Amino acid sequence: MKAVFIIGIVLLVLGVASLLVPLPHSENHGVKLGDTNVGVTTTHNQRVSPIVSAVLIVGGIGAMIAGRRTRA
Repeated sequence: MKAVFIIGIVLLVLGVASLLVPLPHSENHGVKLGDTNVGVTTTHNQRVSPIVSAVLIVGGIGAMIAGRRTRA
């Protein structure tokens, strides 16, 4: 297999995974007074934009086709 074809497979898998798996994002909010720390940690699950996912999928398919053409 050519390297371009493998990169295409990786891009395709990342594009499909970005549609399904949310990315966790946590923030710490608090006040530190001397040795004491009072705070709250908030966690949000954000998904990647569908446009980015589509670009990854289309790019992966394109790289797979390009890698296959150079193979023949």
